[in-house]
Amino acid sequence: MGAYVLALDQGTASSRALLFNQEQHVLGIAQKEVSTRYPQEGWVEQDPMEIYESQYTVMMELLKKQRVSLNEITAIGLANQRETTILWDRQTGRPLYNAILWQCRRTAPLVDRLIRDGLGDPIRKTTGLVPDAYFSGTKIAWLLDHLEGSRARARRGEILFGTVDTWLIWNLSGGEVHATDYTNASRTMLYNIHTRQWDAELLAALDIPQAMLPEVKPSGSFFGMARLPGAALPLAGNAGDQQAALFGQCCFTPGEVKNTYGTGCFLLMHTGNRAVASQNGLLTTLAAGLDDQLQYALEGSVFVGGAVIKWLRDELGLISLSEQAGEYARQVPNTGGVYLVPAFTGLGAPHWDMYARGAILGISRGTTRAHIIRAAEEAIAYQSLEVMQAMEKDTGIPLRVLKVDGGASGDDFLMRFQADITGAVIRRPVVRETTALGAAYLAGITRGFWRDAEEVRSQRKEDATFTPRMDRPTREALIAGWRQAVERVRSSPQA
Repeated sequence: MGAYVLALDQGTASSRALLFNQEQHVLGIAQKEVSTRYPQEGWVEQDPMEIYESQYTVMMELLKKQRVSLNEITAIGLANQRETTILWDRQTGRPLYNAILWQCRRTAPLVDRLIRDGLGDPIRKTTGLVPDAYFSGTKIAWLLDHLEGSRARARRGEILFGTVDTWLIWNLSGGEVHATDYTNASRTMLYNIHTRQWDAELLAALDIPQAMLPEVKPSGSFFGMARLPGAALPLAGNAGDQQAALFGQCCFTPGEVKNTYGTGCFLLMHTGNRAVASQNGLLTTLAAGLDDQLQYALEGSVFVGGAVIKWLRDELGLISLSEQAGEYARQVPNTGGVYLVPAFTGLGAPHWDMYARGAILGISRGTTRAHIIRAAEEAIAYQSLEVMQAMEKDTGIPLRVLKVDGGASGDDFLMRFQADITGAVIRRPVVRETTALGAAYLAGITRGFWRDAEEVRSQRKEDATFTPRMDRPTREALIAGWRQAVERVRSSPQA
């Protein structure tokens, strides 16, 4: 057995490779940004070849930098941006079109049609999701509708669909394996999370041929061999990034909760073998597991989390480095009444408003750059609060502790405000790369690198704890202001 597990973490903003040893130490990281395109208002795309090439490049760069040979690697684990949709030619392996990202809103009219046709409730009951352009199903249909002859070719098995994990596995295996895992399948709005089957009714409604869909396997299982120069390595773990992070935070039992602060924010609660049907705008989804026994999670998805800080940097030029956001936020005691609602691609949980758009509200002559930056930082925490409150209503479990991870969790200002505005204790682990760690856990346990889930849990260490200090009246006043701001950006009044 090799001395390391290699994790590939293909996210919206970048492709990364991380090397872990048996003590769960990160021995090295390589990262490369992936460019994003916005060809029309509400459209978001990436180049599938750039996604794969960037992921392959950082993998090989990391091994070279760490002077690790391929025969020292026990297994590879994958984590990926979910819902992002790619179609490619089975024979040539070439993509038919750009990847349509999870953030893309172009298929909102298709979703409206499904709802008008009475499929809203069947979608919720079968897939655990709400009808939304966020998910893969309508993206596949849009591509088949707009790429001439593609639907007929898909029926003949000549065109394949995959989320990013499937695309990576296909390429790494040299075109031998067309597969995904339970967690990614559960984000397509086409997969029955109770029977573990692609749903015939939903496929028919969108006219999607089942022949183009991948095989679905447990997250911790053998997905084939990565054909690398001079060696073949087992692909032994695969999960959508948020379920990978839940596993990486060692949330293995019902009631355990984590929040990942990445491009978006994703709050997940493990619910064991029970699929909790949300009454408050959350999603029921499949959690990553090590066998074919289904495990479920309740999820709230915030579309714009850390992306709002990137927007301040790249589009507004208010900061030159993302790390400066917290520094500016501390320069003022509050936002001066400013609220920034970053509904750039609509509102996610618990609102699910595809047509909402962002706004900065409460600006006065005294508003400064620092106030706007602080309002952006606070917006991330407010959105996570809304999801926490919805989760408490659905489960009846008070959320007093929140495990956090992701890039923006390193922002002490944000974590302090998150604790204050939620009244919960925030716990940040030493290894904040929990998405990659979860992928490594899945692959490592599958291949015997670690004995079981309890062994990896016993090695987990915390970096920092943030305890709430804000008084209740201040908290309630701030939350009331946020709710008013959200109501201003909604496409229709709150029911």
